[in-house]
Amino acid sequence: MDSAPATPVSDRQVTAISKEKTASATAQNGNTRPSRTLDSVREQVAVGVAVRAISKAQDIDGVKVGVALTLSSKTDLELFLRHVVSKIKHSLILQQFVFVVAPAGPHNSKWPLIIVGSNHILVQKAATLACAKFLGRVRIHDTVANGTRWVAHITPENPSDPSDDLVLWDIVRKTPRILDPLVPPAGSRGISEILSAARTRLERLSPAQAYAELHSPHLNEPVVLVDIRPIAQRTEFGSIPDALVIERNVLEWRFDPRSDARLPIADRYDLRVIVFCQEGYTSSLAAASLHDLGLLNSTDVIGGFKAWKESGLPTDINNPTDVNVPVTPISPNWARDWLNSP
Repeated sequence: MDSAPATPVSDRQVTAISKEKTASATAQNGNTRPSRTLDSVREQVAVGVAVRAISKAQDIDGVKVGVALTLSSKTDLELFLRHVVSKIKHSLILQQFVFVVAPAGPHNSKWPLIIVGSNHILVQKAATLACAKFLGRVRIHDTVANGTRWVAHITPENPSDPSDDLVLWDIVRKTPRILDPLVPPAGSRGISEILSAARTRLERLSPAQAYAELHSPHLNEPVVLVDIRPIAQRTEFGSIPDALVIERNVLEWRFDPRSDARLPIADRYDLRVIVFCQEGYTSSLAAASLHDLGLLNSTDVIGGFKAWKESGLPTDINNPTDVNVPVTPISPNWARDWLNSP
């Protein structure tokens, strides 16, 4: 059940409290000297804000979470918020907690936000959620106290929108760890299991077998060798001469016969696509993805480019081939433009 928002405290209230204390001291002591300073009253108000926030906090998976709001509008607002943070941290020093301390909305100008927690992991998670919630509006000020305090300034999105307060509660409620990180969610699979499942669908080829298929005149279907590695790997390790370079992020669009961005050769489902990566892991997942498109003859090279090179098959180390294709729909002049490109 949601907690009621903490009651903000304004500078006017701080001043009123200070005057009341001064008048009381004058009446009792018969002099005009205040018994307490404005700073000491502000400190007391910070304690009150912290106590109210803690009293309205929620317990989520063993972590106490809360939001402390204040209406203070002085130029030293951030300093006052830091006082509140200090009081919260001192009060909960033996507990797991994460709190957000901020001025109440709506906000007409840039406003400070402080996240404080019992450990740096909770603070980091809350800060990540804050950056996502206030996307493009966060100006990070600093991370201090061994990562247990994160200070930022937030630029207003809409001065008339008071929903930031609700967002702050959403952040702290979603920060605690709900699931045991050592217990995977139901239905999920580890990458080793995913890779094994992909490979059961493929008739994988050794480098020598792939090379033989490329040169065989007896196959009924066309065969293409496709390098899906990023340019950084091709530059560092070399390439296979005349292999078609189609990086992984556009592979499906290039070979799906239904796609407007397909290659001219990808106009049939019996096309034999032999995929390779650097060591033969990503290529298995890529080939299985081509199977999902209906290209059931697709497969990959065991061991990837590394195994190909170690087998003594042709490579180009000094001038890696790059026959990559831009992501654009096919035009009648596509093949001519590609062949004439530098």
